Amino acid sequence: MVRHPGFIILFGSGETSPSGRRAWDWLFQRLYEPIRVAILETPAGFQPNSARVAERVADFVRHHLQNYHPQVTVIPARKRGTPFSPDDPRILEPLLQANVIFLGPGSPTYAVRQLRGSLAWHMLLARHRLGAAIVLASAASIAVSTHALPVYEIYKVGEELHWQEGLDFFSPYGLRLTFIPHWDNAEGGEELDTSRCFMGQARFSRLMEMLPSDVRMIGIDEHTALAVDFAAETCEVLGRHGVVLIHGGGTRRFTRGQTFALAELGPFRMPRPGEGLPPEVWRTVAASAEATQERKPPPEIQDLVRKREEARARKDWCTADALRDQILALGWRVLDTPRGPRLEPIAGDLTNN
Repeated sequence: MVRHPGFIILFGSGETSPSGRRAWDWLFQRLYEPIRVAILETPAGFQPNSARVAERVADFVRHHLQNYHPQVTVIPARKRGTPFSPDDPRILEPLLQANVIFLGPGSPTYAVRQLRGSLAWHMLLARHRLGAAIVLASAASIAVSTHALPVYEIYKVGEELHWQEGLDFFSPYGLRLTFIPHWDNAEGGEELDTSRCFMGQARFSRLMEMLPSDVRMIGIDEHTALAVDFAAETCEVLGRHGVVLIHGGGTRRFTRGQTFALAELGPFRMPRPGEGLPPEVWRTVAASAEATQERKPPPEIQDLVRKREEARARKDWCTADALRDQILALGWRVLDTPRGPRLEPIAGDLTNN
């Protein structure tokens, strides 16, 4: 079966708010149960209460998305050189079965230091290539950038304006991206401009001048998320507000509900399986994925389901019924639920084996 990289959800903020729940819903509706969520503590691992920070997200997923029956595990991969290291395979074992991996609040630069070249990071990349969804919020959204904004160092400590090297998650896909959450933040009120992730517009304009010309800047508003679908090669804006794309002196804004081509983010390409990953990590993760792989509908079946939903929306019942029969003939049964269509394999069918 052809595998596609999993979805990516990047939150500007509000990952545990009512608007955030809608983004989680968007994701979970597109996954197949059992949904196994792994929450990495790493971005907040320097904080004494990092376990509680992660557990708040875990509680939100368990209680507010309980209809999906998610299995949630917190992974205490806090700091290298300690008993809670992101290089300890025993701690990281839940990543092997997770089909959703979350990283959230904390320090972007701390997350980069702890994750760069780590076993946790390589396992995360491998799981994503094999179909696991990655959900990133706040500090983690910054950390995965080509250039990471050192928010605390500038805003709290007063260091000179600068960028630090990020984890560069999207480079294997041909994309040079830097993410700025809290884009429209207004906590400073009339006295202090805290937009652009607390930098303010004046300082951020100077920061933009420091970026290489081939880097695309993506600003994500508060209580808003950007969903990336690699299989469909599209992006969608979820939540309350919008997303800003800045490149080459131009600015484009996409508002909630809008979908746009992944190519808007740059010259997208699909990496080869295991490309850029340690071979032993790739083999281990791929073998585990194969051993635990639930039967999932191939892309052509999912495309027929989308066409059937479009026909139903037009009240074209003849076409919808014909598509349902076509899906059935290919070994899948469509179940119409309040959360949208679900697919289940017909027992004994070997079409997708």
